[in-house]
Amino acid sequence: MSDEQMSSKEKILFGKATNPSNILPQKLTLDSKIKFRCHPGVKCFTACCGGIKIILTPYDILQLKKRLNIPAHEFLHQYATPVYLEKTDMPGVAIKLREDDHKCPFVTPEGCTVYSDRPTACRYYPVGMADFHEGGDEKSKDGDQNEEEKFFFIVKEDHCKGFEEDKEWTVREWRADQGVDVRDEMNKEWLRLVMRRKSFGLQATLSEQAKRMFFMASTDIDHFRDFVFESSFLDTFLIDDETIAKIKEDDVELMLFSFKYLAATLFGAQTMKIREDKIQAKVEEIKQRQDESVIESVQEYEKIKQQREMDKKV
Repeated sequence: MSDEQMSSKEKILFGKATNPSNILPQKLTLDSKIKFRCHPGVKCFTACCGGIKIILTPYDILQLKKRLNIPAHEFLHQYATPVYLEKTDMPGVAIKLREDDHKCPFVTPEGCTVYSDRPTACRYYPVGMADFHEGGDEKSKDGDQNEEEKFFFIVKEDHCKGFEEDKEWTVREWRADQGVDVRDEMNKEWLRLVMRRKSFGLQATLSEQAKRMFFMASTDIDHFRDFVFESSFLDTFLIDDETIAKIKEDDVELMLFSFKYLAATLFGAQTMKIREDKIQAKVEEIKQRQDESVIESVQEYEKIKQQREMDKKV
C-alpha cells in the first residue's frame, strides 16, 4: 500500500513520515490471522524488552505492586519514571529502564520475572490497536465500540524472529491468550479520560491541581484511598454505604471509583453527586462574596462622592 492509496486516518498510523518501518500497513480485524510465537528458543528472546517506553496503566501498577508486595509509592520510586501521556498534558508513568543496559528491570536472560502480571503494553505486542474515536463513547448497534473506528495492526521490528514461527492465531485468539481482554476492560474508563483530554488538543490546559489529582488517582491508589477516607471527601460527595465498603477494602473497586471521580472533576461527567448542603453552602459563600463586593463598591462610591463635594467647596 502506497502513501497515496491510504486514507487520511491510515496515513496517521501507517504513513512513512510517522512510522518509517515498524508498523505494517494493513488494517486487521479480530478475525484476521497472524503468525507469531515468542518463547526462549527464538534468537531475539527479550530483545523487545529494552530501549522502549512502556507506559503503565493504573491496573498495571495495581497488579505489579501487589506482585512485589510493596506500597504504590515505593513501586513508583523504584520502578517508574514520570512521563506525559502521548499528545496530552496528563501526567503518567513508564517503566524505569535499567541504566546499564536500558532494559526493563523485570527482564532476565531467562525471560520476564513478572510475566503473569506484565503490563498491558507487553501483552499487546506485536499486535497494536488503533482507536480514532477519541471521545470514547460511540457505540455500535450491539453495544460495542464502533468497529469502523477501531482496528488492529502488526508491529514488526527487524530484530523480531517471532514472525518466523509456525503458530497461527486470529487477533481475537491472541488477545484472549495474552489476557488483553481483561486488561482492556479494567483500563477502559481511564483510557476514555485520556482520549477525551487528547481530543481537546493542547489549546486548553489542565490546572496544576487537576494534574496532581489525575496523577495521584492514576498511579498511587494507596494515597487516593487516604484522600477519600481521611479528608472531607465523604462529607462533600454523596456515596452510598455499599460503595464505601467496597472501596475501603478492594483496590480494584477503588481504582474504578477513581475513574468516576476524575470524569466528574475533570470533565463534568454526571458520575458523582455533591451533597445538597455542600452545594447550598457554596452558594451562600458565593453570595456572601458578592454581597461584600457590593458593599465595598458602595463604600468606594461614597468616598468618591464625598471627595467631589469637598473639591467643590474648595
